[in-house]
Amino acid sequence: MPSASSLSRYAHSARLLHWLMALLVLLAYVLITNRGQFERGSLERQWVTLGHFWVGLLVLLLVVPRLWVRQRHPAPPITPPLATGLQRISRLTHYALYAFLLAQPLLGLFTVWLTIGEVKIPSSTLALPSPFAVDRELAQSLKGVHLWLGKAFYWVIGLHVLAALWHHLVRRDDTLRRML
Repeated sequence: MPSASSLSRYAHSARLLHWLMALLVLLAYVLITNRGQFERGSLERQWVTLGHFWVGLLVLLLVVPRLWVRQRHPAPPITPPLATGLQRISRLTHYALYAFLLAQPLLGLFTVWLTIGEVKIPSSTLALPSPFAVDRELAQSLKGVHLWLGKAFYWVIGLHVLAALWHHLVRRDDTLRRML
């Protein structure tokens, strides 16, 4: 039987996936933002780019279990309850976050596949086969969308963080505590 405190918080698996994915998204941003510190063609720059790619792929792989956990363990109610308009904004923001968590890594993966074909898995003989023929022109277009979406994602993440702080510091409800 769940305890009263567990009913007021997200499921442990949901909290774990939330914070793990938050750290991975942060790491992906840190890696790609700092890539410019290294010379084009340098081994360091290649490693940073590879790190960004594999972190993004890990985010993509975690989206499915995260959605499954969210479906299986719905969000606990906010106390005190939100007004209907705020509930809609909250729902839309969460849909946007999930859409970004799915679309952004897919765009990155498709861009790489369209640029180089199959992706070799480091330290193994395995590869992620490309379902696409190499098409560098389309890859450049997708890369542009990936970059633009990455910048837009900053705003959605920022809105999410500001909303959590607003709930905690201004509204003084249990929104943030439910995820801790």
